[in-house]
Amino acid sequence: MDNDFEKLIKLQGLDTEIRETQGLLESIPSLIEAIDQKIAAGSQSVAQAKDKLAANQKKRRELEAEVKDIKARITRHKTQQGQVKNNKEYGALVKEIDDDQRRIDGLEEAIIQEMLQADEIEVEIKSALGLQAKETIILEKDKEALAKSKAEAETRQQALTKDREELLPHIPADRVGLYQRIFRKKGGIALSPIMDDFCTLCHVRIRPQMLNELLEIDKLLICENCGRILYRNLDKEKKDPEKAGAAKG
Repeated sequence: MDNDFEKLIKLQGLDTEIRETQGLLESIPSLIEAIDQKIAAGSQSVAQAKDKLAANQKKRRELEAEVKDIKARITRHKTQQGQVKNNKEYGALVKEIDDDQRRIDGLEEAIIQEMLQADEIEVEIKSALGLQAKETIILEKDKEALAKSKAEAETRQQALTKDREELLPHIPADRVGLYQRIFRKKGGIALSPIMDDFCTLCHVRIRPQMLNELLEIDKLLICENCGRILYRNLDKEKKDPEKAGAAKG
């Protein structure tokens, strides 16, 4: 393999890593947003529990105020009992007092239920706060890790871009042009290694004549099926010298 072609393979490696790094950088904002949404959801759970407690306390105050009003009415009725002039009026006041007392008994039972529910809600709030605190610590650490990954990826991308810019002038312009056209057309993969006489990417067998040409002539050969630039996987052939010798024969 000529030196220029090795540089082309290196260019493909750089471009592949640049695309992967760019993909990582583009994914990080959405990952951070998802973490923020989880943190917000934890806060919302706490807020909902607190709202429930506030509603409970408001309901209890309303019940207590109603009991207070009824007790005041009973006091007035008892005062009126000493002022009535006949048994009918007295009996009507007694009935109203009895009805009001039964109403108070029902309201006081409702107040007790609200108090018991308040205890349960306070436990719910405490649990939600504890869970929120634990989850927030974990999620904030995840955000820190993403921020670190982002910084590392940006540094790596700058280094890769610099290496690419330094490499390009050392590759013949016609090869770079062909490479870039295929790169754009084929989703960022312009080169395909040959393994076991097959194009790695499209899995089509390469004709023997083309295999020999890859070893003997100094030009770029294109896969007849997928249209990518072919090259031999020399590392594999070094491990399998008989296959390499057969290709030459």
